[in-house]
Amino acid sequence: MSNYSFKVGIIGATGMVGQRFITLLANHPWFHIELLAASSRSAGKRYEDAVGAKWAMDTEMPASVKDMIVKDAEADMEEIAKSVDFVFCAVNMKKDEIRALEDKYAKLECPVVSNNSAHRHTDDVPMIIPEINADHLKVIESQRKRLGTKRGFIAVKSNCSLQSYVPALAPLYEYGIDKVFVSTYQAISGAGKTFETMPEIVDNCIPYIGGEEEKSEVEPLKIFGKVVGDKIVDLPASEMQISAQCVRVAVSNGHLATVFVKFKGEKPSKEEILAKWKAFSGEPQALNLPSAPKHFLTYFEEDNRPQPKLDRMLEGGMGVSLGRLREDNIFDYKFVGFSHNTLRGAAGGAVLLAELLAAKGYFNK
Repeated sequence: MSNYSFKVGIIGATGMVGQRFITLLANHPWFHIELLAASSRSAGKRYEDAVGAKWAMDTEMPASVKDMIVKDAEADMEEIAKSVDFVFCAVNMKKDEIRALEDKYAKLECPVVSNNSAHRHTDDVPMIIPEINADHLKVIESQRKRLGTKRGFIAVKSNCSLQSYVPALAPLYEYGIDKVFVSTYQAISGAGKTFETMPEIVDNCIPYIGGEEEKSEVEPLKIFGKVVGDKIVDLPASEMQISAQCVRVAVSNGHLATVFVKFKGEKPSKEEILAKWKAFSGEPQALNLPSAPKHFLTYFEEDNRPQPKLDRMLEGGMGVSLGRLREDNIFDYKFVGFSHNTLRGAAGGAVLLAELLAAKGYFNK
């Protein structure tokens, strides 16, 4: 494996996704945490003091970050940009404020790998699931021309719930997917919550997550789109219709999806689908990236799998679990998908994206 070494900043380091970034990067072979930044409320404090009782990870806070003095993500922007090779961004702000923040970092020649949704529909910002649409990274050249930068750019990962079902659709795309209906059952960590901070979810389901259904229906169209000229052109909705319902459930980590698929022409056999899933891999596997799962998609034959408790840490939380593939009497097939929402779906997916960018030379000096 190549011996890369990059200094990294985490913007939004005190939130749940920021905390997850810290746990993933504390011993990363390529990326070294150089600094942590958050809002002005946390700036100037030791990281341990800034987070306090809000540390939500299962593992202890790494000793290497406890005494780091938190920077102000906005006021200290120029200092941050000069000190690191790139930043991860996972902030809790209004979308227009996030767009402005990420644009400023990029224009200061600091690449941004974003967990936020603000730039997902900017047509020259690649929204990447690394195994599926790594070729979209080439649009960064056009983005840099627009921003007037040599190094700076923004790349984003898609919504966390998409990871539980879009990876299963990608190997089947060649058969001509006509319609998809999906219901996602999403863990409370997706809202930045634990059972202690979200008591209303205990023994309960909440059948609404703001903005989530729109993301689930629209974002896959960009992932399956193409780079045309200086932008990414989304797949027309007429080519693949997606309808989604999203429910918050009493699960700590892991988003589960029930998926129904109809094909345009002759449907593949169950055996063909299973073979496609088993063989499917992408550039992260070919490049042997540090966070890449060896097996991207794993199919379980048991009728009661996948389950959050049993399968959330598959491939270190970076694999996607599938099960219950069977024919349907309205659609052609139905199946269940599952992924860890703060690992594959959020911070882990962003780290894998950063590894891909590093291996492709986008962080070069």
